[in-house]
Amino acid sequence: MTEVKTAKETIAERVAKELKDGDVINLGIGLPTKVPKFLPKDVDVIIQSENGYIGLGPVDGEEDPDLVDAGGQPAGIQPGGAMFDSAFSFELIRGGHVDATVLGGLEVDKHGNIANWMVPGKMVPGMGGAMDLVTGAKKVIVAMEHCNKKGASKILDQCQLPLTGKAVVDMIVTELAVFRVIDDELVLVELQDGVDLETVREKTEAYFELHPDFKIEQTN
Repeated sequence: MTEVKTAKETIAERVAKELKDGDVINLGIGLPTKVPKFLPKDVDVIIQSENGYIGLGPVDGEEDPDLVDAGGQPAGIQPGGAMFDSAFSFELIRGGHVDATVLGGLEVDKHGNIANWMVPGKMVPGMGGAMDLVTGAKKVIVAMEHCNKKGASKILDQCQLPLTGKAVVDMIVTELAVFRVIDDELVLVELQDGVDLETVREKTEAYFELHPDFKIEQTN
């Protein structure tokens, strides 16, 4: 019997294919934290967290209340990992030492703008390290469900919410498709298994091009 993956698992599994052995990565809260579960056995990454860690890993044994990720969730630390203050942690990010960051998104648009830290009128704890990460990381991957809870597309012609970063997104992975932002254009590069092109067009507000290597046979 074939195991049916959830939308979030589908997204996390596809994002994992973008990470290379030895990459220093930063994972946003929620969905992005599922990515390490799907890494190939020959790919080891180093997880950096803006609250002062490098080398985070899964909890091994009893939880340590003093060891949490940036979202406040229990974490472990790998052999060789290190702890430091937030100032040093943000120097790593701002200095361009993070190979990739994987973030959730409220909205992303065809120009590579991202809004993921607040909805006006709702209480938020702050943007955390998101603004630094989208400008300091070498590669910005947005991992999010294609539509919001009301069924409206989250991939827009232009973001309406306050921006986290402008023209910073390299790649968008949803449960339906994979996009890249190339030369200020949104480009569809891949469909997720079992998804057809018309479904993606219907559920994507933004106009997008098809990558030259895109094969319509992927819809079969």
